[in-house]
Amino acid sequence: MRVGQRMLSSVPALLGVVVFTFLLMRVLPGDPAAFFSSDPNAGVEEIARLRTAMGLDKPLPIQLGIYLHDIGTGNLGRSMSTGQTVLVDLKERLPASLELTFVALALALSLSIPLGILAALKQGSIIDHTVRFICSLGVCVPTFVCGLVLIYVFYVVLGVAPDPTGRIGAFDAPPPGITGLLLIDYLLVGDLDSWRSAASQLILPASTMALFVLAPLSRMTRASMLASLGSDFIRTAHSIGLSRWKVIVAYGLRNALLPVITISGVVFSTMLGANVLVEKVFAWPGVGSYALDALLASDYAPVQGFVLLMATIFVLVNLIIDTLYGIADPRVSIR
Repeated sequence: MRVGQRMLSSVPALLGVVVFTFLLMRVLPGDPAAFFSSDPNAGVEEIARLRTAMGLDKPLPIQLGIYLHDIGTGNLGRSMSTGQTVLVDLKERLPASLELTFVALALALSLSIPLGILAALKQGSIIDHTVRFICSLGVCVPTFVCGLVLIYVFYVVLGVAPDPTGRIGAFDAPPPGITGLLLIDYLLVGDLDSWRSAASQLILPASTMALFVLAPLSRMTRASMLASLGSDFIRTAHSIGLSRWKVIVAYGLRNALLPVITISGVVFSTMLGANVLVEKVFAWPGVGSYALDALLASDYAPVQGFVLLMATIFVLVNLIIDTLYGIADPRVSIR
């Protein structure tokens, strides 16, 4: 019941995002009809006919009303670039972005949580300063620069990384489209060689994204651990003779997890929507690169569909965070 109420309360926000994106696309420079005209020397009449076919000749309020009606019926429009419906394009490309983002977030958490705990336990030491310097370095370097450096070092110089040309190797066959996530699909069909190939393709782009979000995750873990370790219940646990490891993990870390869970959800949503540069550098066929190509071509429907998808995922991630709150701290409920 509470989940349903939360979803309903998110409808006005989603509607606002849809309307804002629709209006923003209309004020951007560029004429989609002129861009997609088959004849580069097309005259005014041919462009006008194409504008009529695309519905761009109608007043803006009528265009908005038609678009909202189409969304309500599950029609996100058709991409002029690919010739397919936006819904089909997003279904094909979303698994690639999700897989990359999940792996990158898992890698970032596996590094940031231990680093944050270590920095909190060694507060003010050379270890603490080193951890903060490494994390800050990941934020200072732009993602596309980091990706290009990793490609140069591990692919060009060392030759240990595969070609940065997509999700699978040049000689690998794609698995049956079961989930769209290659690592899972290859496991389901038992093709371990292709699984290792797909995993190797993920390493560099996932590492690039993980380095970019390492700083906020590790800093939040460090700050939460410092606050937790300075609490009265931690001193009480030490005074009654509990082992240091149990105090740190069972009491300190668990109570420090709530802020980390919050920032993890925000980071996940940010990574999914802002990984367009990483997808471009590594030729990753995700929704970010799809939306960027559509934006450069003044193709309205894919960009609007992309923004609506990201807003919906953000709402779902917030609901998942609320659920994880209850797991990390039983005193917190979904209400």
